[in-house]
Amino acid sequence: MTTILVTGATGQVGRRFVPRLVQWASAEETVRVLVRDEQRGAAFAAMGAEVVLGDLREEADRAKALAGADQVVNVAAAFRGVPDEEAWAVNRDAAIALGREARDAGVRRFVQTSTNLVYGPGHGRPAHPEDVPAPHAAWGVYPTSKAEAEAGLRALDGLPLVTVRLAFVYGEGDPHLENVGRFIADWPAHRLLQMVHHADVGQALYRALRTPGVEGRNYNAADDAPTTAWDLHRLNGTTFPPANADLPVTDPWDGIADNLSLREELGWRPIYPSVWTARDAGAL
Repeated sequence: MTTILVTGATGQVGRRFVPRLVQWASAEETVRVLVRDEQRGAAFAAMGAEVVLGDLREEADRAKALAGADQVVNVAAAFRGVPDEEAWAVNRDAAIALGREARDAGVRRFVQTSTNLVYGPGHGRPAHPEDVPAPHAAWGVYPTSKAEAEAGLRALDGLPLVTVRLAFVYGEGDPHLENVGRFIADWPAHRLLQMVHHADVGQALYRALRTPGVEGRNYNAADDAPTTAWDLHRLNGTTFPPANADLPVTDPWDGIADNLSLREELGWRPIYPSVWTARDAGAL
């Protein structure tokens, strides 16, 4: 029997990834989730997952979750709107501790979920998975804490690490897209946001978990057609601020990431190569 531990199961990514993973798992595999709330954990138990109650920040709870685990997918993240100290504690400290303990427990694969915001601007091209992370302070603590988590995990000798950096995640009722207006309020009409649908996040994480021989690799999960600020307003039915129409874009590649290695090495193909494909399919 194989046990796959998923953290962050109740977050926007986790709650959409876990049902997919349960569906894709074989009869010899158990999907285990670490959750803090028993009531929210019941939904995962009903779909066939094993539920461990606990907090990722607590060593004893991590030990319970890791007991007998063969593979780990760390989806947990403290995102925007949380105190900085919580972001550091979850995104960096708990992730590194989980990685260290997973290595010591002998896990065969550790998939770390990160963000394309770790790259920062100034590359003069789409960010490549092997670029050195240099997050921009404008995005706050989140990308910096994720970048430091990556560095800490890479420093753990013997950890079979695969990192998947996600673009702006949306779809399947996630309010992320609906709330994007506050982040792009001062963007020029033609500034681009690279996105990735939850269905494509799910298959990227699954392939990172399954593909042999890719330990130590980083991958960008991002769609093929970044979306303009103008179109994001159209998608949300909001009026584009006229004053922004002719503002200059100082770095047209800021936030844009190259997904070629994910395609070539893991065989990933986006189900929704653009937000318009997802819109037409009723998958927003």
